[in-house]
Amino acid sequence: MLTYTIRRIFSLIPVLIGMTLVVFAIIHAIPGNPARVILGQRATKEAIAEVTKQLGLDQPWYIQYFSYIKALLHGDLGVSLRTRGPINEEIWPFLAATLELTIAAMIIAIMIGVNAGIISAWFSKSWFDYVAMIFALIGVSMPIFWLGLMAQWAFSIELGWLPTTGRENVRDPVSAITNLYLIDTLIQGRFDQFREVFKHLILPSMALATIPMAIIARMTRATMLEVMNSDFVRTARAKGLRMFWVVYKHSLKNAIIPVLTVIGLQTGLLLGGAILTETIFGWPGIGRYIYDAIGFRDYPVIQSGILITAAIFVLINLVVDLLYVLIDPRIKYMK
Repeated sequence: MLTYTIRRIFSLIPVLIGMTLVVFAIIHAIPGNPARVILGQRATKEAIAEVTKQLGLDQPWYIQYFSYIKALLHGDLGVSLRTRGPINEEIWPFLAATLELTIAAMIIAIMIGVNAGIISAWFSKSWFDYVAMIFALIGVSMPIFWLGLMAQWAFSIELGWLPTTGRENVRDPVSAITNLYLIDTLIQGRFDQFREVFKHLILPSMALATIPMAIIARMTRATMLEVMNSDFVRTARAKGLRMFWVVYKHSLKNAIIPVLTVIGLQTGLLLGGAILTETIFGWPGIGRYIYDAIGFRDYPVIQSGILITAAIFVLINLVVDLLYVLIDPRIKYMK
């Protein structure tokens, strides 16, 4: 297991290097000069040339790239061209907000999606199976922006149960420690703030969970149907084991690997694709942070935001690969 883990970690190095090169190339292909955005449209050519030189944008691309890699190896993400602040300090609160939202959404998606898929396979061709798969199809097809707006209208405006936008009660802001507000409020013993933060989290996490929930449900049902028709399942049932244990203990363990793959991919996609949800619900996440930086041609922020999101995606896939081995030790011999 240890040898397999080390081998998988080393295999990520060329992936991460290639990722930095691709991100750097794409960002610098964006038209426009950050110096002009910083100085404004009325800036003189001399002033633009001077700021361009100060930013190092007059250097050849390969020199800029190696300077960028050198700074990354020292843990320096650079300085924002817009705020002039270090990105290392600026980016974490936004990333923490997206992590909190993504984790909440995936917990909802996994709990509902996996169990809906299991029950649909268990009672295949029953009314529950048909209803669950219809809702799964609707969930995959549902536009997030429309669902978010409808949820705001129903639960915030009409019923008044949940807040419309934001991450906290602006009249009683959370004192950030980790910038994961649910954890911060518990650490400080502020259970009133915890309730407020939790209420703000419900609508965006439910909206964000819709698509992965539907995909997980469909994948779980498909793999469970295949496993439940296997010989070892029929043997377990013939021995008199309760159907609950046959399904959740024996069948699920053998059907979970494709589901884990989907969960890992969907988690990575939510981290980088939550910008619509964050915009609708006014959630101060990494997607909004990168989107705002694009308008200002803030290259260091765009590069750092995309790179961190991509690195987390790669790490999630590494964790999924290691879980494969824990579930089925034969996999490490097939690599």
